[in-house]
Parts: sequence; C-alpha cells; structure tokens
Amino acid sequence: MLVNAFIRCAGCALTLLAFAHGLAGEPKPAEVMLLGVFHFANPGQDVVKADHLDVLTDENQAYLVALSERISRYRPTVVLLEFTADREPAVQEEYLRYVAGDFDLPANEIYQLGFRIAALAGAPTVFGFDETAVQWQAGPLFEYLEGSDTVTGARMSAFIEELTREEQAAQATLSLQALLRRANDADRDALNRGFYMLTNAVGNGNDFIGADATASWWHRNFRMYALVQRHALPGERVLVIGGQGHIAILRQLLADDVERRAVDVRPLL
Repeated sequence: MLVNAFIRCAGCALTLLAFAHGLAGEPKPAEVMLLGVFHFANPGQDVVKADHLDVLTDENQAYLVALSERISRYRPTVVLLEFTADREPAVQEEYLRYVAGDFDLPANEIYQLGFRIAALAGAPTVFGFDETAVQWQAGPLFEYLEGSDTVTGARMSAFIEELTREEQAAQATLSLQALLRRANDADRDALNRGFYMLTNAVGNGNDFIGADATASWWHRNFRMYALVQRHALPGERVLVIGGQGHIAILRQLLADDVERRAVDVRPLL
C-alpha cells in the first residue's frame, strides 16, 4: 500500500512538473505601465483649467532627462502616446528625426517623455492610442442642469472651481516631480473618476441625460484601452503616457484585465 501511495504521489508530482514546464514555455502576460501627466503644453481643453509650469526650464529638463532614463530601464517594447491615428505618419517622421539628432523636442509630453524614453529603450517607432470619434457628450447635460436641475448644476460648478483652485495652486508651488507623483496618486485617480459620478444621476428615471453623458466619457476611454490591448500582447512590455483624466480610467480597466499585468510607475518618479 505504501508503494502504491508513493507511485500515485510521484505521478502527481510529474504531472505538476509537466504542467509547470508547459506554462514556462508560454509567453508571459503583457506588462503595462501607465504614466499619467498633466498636459505639458497646456492646450486648454480640459474642464479644469490652470496655468501650467514651464517644463523647458533647465531644472525641469534635467528632471525629465533623468526620469526618461529611469523609465527606459523598464525596457518597454511598445511606447503608446496620446495622439490619434491620423497624426501617426507625422509623429513617426518626427520621432525618426529625433533619433537621428535632427529634431528639437517641443514642450508636449509626447516629445519630452515619449520620444526620450522610446529612443533610450531602442524602440523603432512610437504608437498613438488616442480616440476622439467619441467625445464626452456634455452639451445636453449642461443644458438640462441650467434649466431643470440648478441645484446639481451649482454643485458641479463649485466642484470645478475647487478643482481649478487646487490645480492652479499645485502648478504654482509644486516641483515637476511632485506634480507627476500627484498625477499618478490613487486618490487623484478616484477624484478624476468621481467628477463624472457627480452628475451621473441627472435625469434618472426619465431620459438618463447624466448617465448617458458619463457613459460617453467611459466609451471614449474604453476605445482608448482597446488600442492599448491591441499592442499589449503576450510577452510585450508596454508604456502608456497620457493625460491623468484618461489614465485614471485606464488604470481601473487594466486592474480588471485578466490577460495583462500592471506595473507601477510611481517608484520611478
């Protein structure tokens, strides 16, 4: 009986070893590192508007160079940046010129971080993951708030004003390093998502104007995450750099993606 038991246990052990060997031969799940930023060039398209610090000063350039070197040691195989597909040929041409030493980097984070990190990592190209065919459908929501739900409208306006004051104060007083740490903080992510929850119930039970507006913003970000998934195939190490409002949602989607693994960027900041 002891002999039979030993044989059965040995058989189980061999089965487990064979299973483990099979897994070892498969590519590892894709790793995805998400880096949220405020928009360095400040296009003024965000709901919360503030004057941003100058990333082109000598001090901030030194930090961005050092940060790019740290993140490049993650050895990303794919670098995804926030631009749309129609811009891809022009951005690729700029990137190749940068690698050749024939392109001065503008203030935008696509260049200041994206190009630097991609070049240091030896990436042959960069890719875009922005999607603007679906936008936040806020027009009907704002009209409804103004005419039929002034209480929620006032709460939303006060919330935006408070966020604007906070952002302006942060931009005026914090270092670039502190601002990037702030942009990747879990509490800031929750605040970015919570902004849209504030009006989600508007029109609830009638036409769901609030829920439809919120869904349109998530719809855009679901599309953006689909583009991340397109590139984040098994074995790849993907770096995604985007506005903190998008990254707050993408980080949540990545956490629920059983086929991909998140890599925390915060220790590198």
